[in-house]
Amino acid sequence: MAQHNPGPQYQQQWGPGRPQQPMPPVPRKKSGAGRIIGFGCLGVIAFFVVIGVIGAALGAGGDESAEKPAAPAAPKEPGGGEKKDKGEEKPREEPEEEAPAPIQVTAEAADFRPTILADGEEYTSVLVTVVNNSAEKVGVNPLYFEVTAADGSKYDVELAADERQIDTVELTEGEKVTGTVTVKGKIEPKTVTFTDGLFGDSIRADVG
Repeated sequence: MAQHNPGPQYQQQWGPGRPQQPMPPVPRKKSGAGRIIGFGCLGVIAFFVVIGVIGAALGAGGDESAEKPAAPAAPKEPGGGEKKDKGEEKPREEPEEEAPAPIQVTAEAADFRPTILADGEEYTSVLVTVVNNSAEKVGVNPLYFEVTAADGSKYDVELAADERQIDTVELTEGEKVTGTVTVKGKIEPKTVTFTDGLFGDSIRADVG
């Protein structure tokens, strides 16, 4: 007698040794990985934007507060000192001319020209010039002179021995007089000394 196989049936029986009824598929929750990736990209972009804003602010502040570059050091001269700019060089001051002395005396060797009063002995003459640069009058007389020889000997002037003897005059400001002073003997004159008024200041001139 044939057996009827009703086909596979699901037995809803539970217990040991019996197969369990398969569980219906559980719907899978949507993964949060996509959300995390999306938020991560936005965070990176926002981070760089913030960094850029901060960097721009710092750069603007740094430009204003940056120190100016130091001026280049002035080039040094060969001697070791710093070379000054031409614009800083001060113009050279011309030395002031010294005011002339109140009385100027010059002397130079001259030949002797005897007068009829010369006694035939040897004489030495010196040609002198006296200039008055002061406002006061200056008296000139042959007796106001003295001649010093190269050996240091001093000689008084012999009057009327040389025909070009210096005159006895009184010089006002700016005036001068030239003439000879003569001493007895053949000497090598070194200096001539003029004394203003015999007892005034003495002025010495080398014989040229």
